[in-house]
Amino acid sequence: MQTRGRRGRPLRLRSLYAVAAAVAFLLELAALAYWGAVTGTGVWAWVLGVLTPLAAAVLWGAFASPRAPVRLANAPKLALRLSVLLGGAVALAVAGQRWLAVALAAAVIGDELALVAVGRPIAGAD
Repeated sequence: MQTRGRRGRPLRLRSLYAVAAAVAFLLELAALAYWGAVTGTGVWAWVLGVLTPLAAAVLWGAFASPRAPVRLANAPKLALRLSVLLGGAVALAVAGQRWLAVALAAAVIGDELALVAVGRPIAGAD
């Protein structure tokens, strides 16, 4: 017998989703930090390398996370989610890492398509 969570999804699938979402978000933050570090010089490299992913994380936490204090409708939430996630790919392209940017964008799009296939295209959507 397979154990199910509160929304009727198998716990294993929920755990896999949580791990995949966390890894994807951390990769996005790393891409934004990389952009900041190579775009700036001296102290600005550190400032941009820290503040850019921090700003993305704050936006995500406030508006796009499953437990966001500000509840958005699904369309704006999806737009913000894709903006943050694809922003990492754009940042890599601008920083000169075009192949990494293409790979990251493909992974984000593939992830979104997989989420649509399992019926959960937006983080936190019921």
